[in-house]
Amino acid sequence: MDLKREKSLIPLLLWLLFEGVAVILWKTKDNIFYLFNFSYIGTALAFGLFLFQRDYKHSRRIVQLLVGSYMLIYLGLISGENMQLEGFWYYLFTGVFEAATIHYAVAKIFGPLIFGRGWCGYACWTAMVLDFLPYKTPRNGRRKKLEKIRYFTFILSLVFVSSLFLLGVGNLERIMFWSFLVGNILYYTVGIALAFGLKDNRAFCKYICPITVFLKPSSYFSLLRIKCNKDKCISCGKCRRVCPMDVDVTDNSRKRVNGTECILCMECVKNCPKDAL
Repeated sequence: MDLKREKSLIPLLLWLLFEGVAVILWKTKDNIFYLFNFSYIGTALAFGLFLFQRDYKHSRRIVQLLVGSYMLIYLGLISGENMQLEGFWYYLFTGVFEAATIHYAVAKIFGPLIFGRGWCGYACWTAMVLDFLPYKTPRNGRRKKLEKIRYFTFILSLVFVSSLFLLGVGNLERIMFWSFLVGNILYYTVGIALAFGLKDNRAFCKYICPITVFLKPSSYFSLLRIKCNKDKCISCGKCRRVCPMDVDVTDNSRKRVNGTECILCMECVKNCPKDAL
């Protein structure tokens, strides 16, 4: 089988992987929602990859809008599920393996072992909006020493939900819905302010987002990674300049600079003048 045909099979294999998850969860949970949910997400991702292979420049943005708006509007606003970190803690404390706990297990805890930070590049509804802002590549050239803020927001989320349980607060489902609304407003407000303040659309992802506490450790072992063909690379530095997450993709080691922050956006691949990535 030639290389071109092998690459053309990747979208199909990706779709089959998500379809397998969809069927397993449908049967084990006896809830057809999971069949629809993961089939939809898998189809959107496979479609985006199909478009990328045909050099359509907006392929990733289409996937972002399809998946991100689905999770924000349908799952969050219409279905009333808190898909933020607070929702994960809530279902975890109630001992229910549903909704947000399954989402986090698949997309943000175990999924990154395969896809790395692909969630951040293709499905996050916060980044979906931030990526429309003008600073698609960082203009400051250097990382700010603000990464520890993410651990503060992570702990704050845990303290908020655990306090509700310890204090015996009632009507928790309603509180979770409103915390989802307020949380998203805060995320968008802070994310947009940081983007303009630091001239970097992804500043929120780098410094504030609590989800990265889950994503970064498992992403270190990700099976899907951008790798550099050293024989083709001319060290022009273009890949580093276009990377929204400041990753040094010319280094193939797992300890490369900001290696656990690659969102598989493929900007480096698209802009490499020698097809070395």
